[in-house]
Amino acid sequence: MLLEGIETLLVLQKERTMSRTGSFLYVSQSTVSKRIANLEKKIGKKLIEPDGRYIRLTADAFALVETIEPTFRELCGQIYESQALEHHTLIRLDCSETLVAGLISEALADCVQQDRYITITTNHTPRIVENVKSGRAAIGISAGYLPPHHGLLAFHVVDEPFFIVSRQPLQALPDVLITNDLSNNANTYQAAILDRLNICPVMEIDSYTAAAQLALKGAAPALTPLSIVKALQISVDNYFMFDELRPLFRPIHISVRQNNYRQPRIKAIIENMMAAIAETNADN
Repeated sequence: MLLEGIETLLVLQKERTMSRTGSFLYVSQSTVSKRIANLEKKIGKKLIEPDGRYIRLTADAFALVETIEPTFRELCGQIYESQALEHHTLIRLDCSETLVAGLISEALADCVQQDRYITITTNHTPRIVENVKSGRAAIGISAGYLPPHHGLLAFHVVDEPFFIVSRQPLQALPDVLITNDLSNNANTYQAAILDRLNICPVMEIDSYTAAAQLALKGAAPALTPLSIVKALQISVDNYFMFDELRPLFRPIHISVRQNNYRQPRIKAIIENMMAAIAETNADN
């Protein structure tokens, strides 16, 4: 189908290999190749070309993506909204991995116990928003700032604080920190705050857990959200809060398509999650 080919091209643009694209779409690598070949035949243009170990899109493919991606995502979302949501329909919650590991683990467990037709996946915030917009996920629970003009109904639940994890005791802010990937759109705000505090990101690692573990082994202090402090059960002797860090936090949002929020099951899940997260945060 044409829609399958377009979806595959959009995923391939981000994943850059046939195998990763297949894994994301839950299809074989050969199916990915066939879909792209069929799409090329349909529109009469070459869409991909080899780039070492990866695949890159041609100029024609980028032009096609730029033109159709917003409309395609919205169409997928509308198709999802039109489906009947029965009591046994599987509802997907797409969440920040760090939140699942720590801050909202109890709330999610309670949610699943109340509604056994719920499945949970993890992603970065930009992908979570994309999945909710396209209907691949019914509800998104994300950490960090949402991209502008996302077009979703978003509930700001709580602001998650950051701590500095260190093997050695800290009496003042360090000059260097291990941070998460500051090029991630959900994290770019951190760079400006760290710059104002004259703190240099000595390493940028795409995992708060890995950063915290390196800090505990003595590599350098690490900027670590509360979720990871809780998940790793870090000793109070190894994480520190300073007044200067208080403007540095991760806003936690629950996002959903406007029309989906009218579904009683989805609305109930969101309300229960918001209450549980707020209660958990009050205990910290």
